[in-house]
Amino acid sequence: MEIACLDLEGVLIPEIWISFSELTGIDELRATTRDIPDYNILMRQRLSLLDQHGLRLSDIQETIATLSPLPGAGEFLDWLRERFQVIILSDTFYEFSEPLMRQLKWPTLFCHHLVTDEKGKIINYKLRQPDPKRESVKALHALQYRVIAAGDSYNDTTMLSEAEVGILFHAPQRVIDEFPQFKSVNNFEALKKAFIDASIRQLSF
Repeated sequence: MEIACLDLEGVLIPEIWISFSELTGIDELRATTRDIPDYNILMRQRLSLLDQHGLRLSDIQETIATLSPLPGAGEFLDWLRERFQVIILSDTFYEFSEPLMRQLKWPTLFCHHLVTDEKGKIINYKLRQPDPKRESVKALHALQYRVIAAGDSYNDTTMLSEAEVGILFHAPQRVIDEFPQFKSVNNFEALKKAFIDASIRQLSF
């Protein structure tokens, strides 16, 4: 059996922190794992900025409620689910995901949790496990699944390496240059073809 594993932000939905940065005018919040590969350093920077500016979870959730999946993402996900079992492996948080997961028809999502105080201030975060995307693929291998994975950022590369086939989708040029072993595509039609080519089954559009 084959399973498709996808990153979420930058693949199916907009980058939440970039959207929040644009709303608040705080440029430093634009940083993502495309810019800072170490997720813990990135999150500590984000929490520090939220604290500095007095921003709470509800402020971010208000931004998320205005977002929609990337153009064509819903149709692509429907197409993929007709041909593969699909799991979303993301470094987002369950406290962020509900409005966008509803629009994507509730795909299976593995991600993390935020810790807030009684006033809704984000004080910490709980990763599901270290290197969770790679470990998820390893667990699927232990269940005798063959994995095809797609992502766009540094934090996806261990997942792509662990999968039988890894695909970069709309990745920054520096990520493409650093990881030439992965096929790189830039639109959903090309991503469909990449999944078909990667499958060991006879699939078609």
